[in-house]
Amino acid sequence: MYAVIETGGKQLRVEKGGEIFVEKMDAKEGENVTFDQVLMIGGDTTSVGNPYIKGAKVQAKVVKQGKQKKITVFKIKPKKNYRRKQGHRQPYTKLEITDITVA
Repeated sequence: MYAVIETGGKQLRVEKGGEIFVEKMDAKEGENVTFDQVLMIGGDTTSVGNPYIKGAKVQAKVVKQGKQKKITVFKIKPKKNYRRKQGHRQPYTKLEITDITVA
């Protein structure tokens, strides 16, 4: 069984036992979080919400809070002596999916 959930402005396909990376959430490591914005549930039969499925929930456990690899943002305008170099590390939350329920 799998589900499509919405979190952090993105839609993610999740399965029980799978691990996903989402935008940083306010939860400590080891805590459980619940997603009630379930767009679709698939498996033997498929259910599609309008936009969400009522009573469907996805439970997950916070495994880790961290930052991704550093990226370099470099802006340049030729022949104008304009150069800007900046680094960025995006924070994330790593989750392990523990349960998918349908009411």
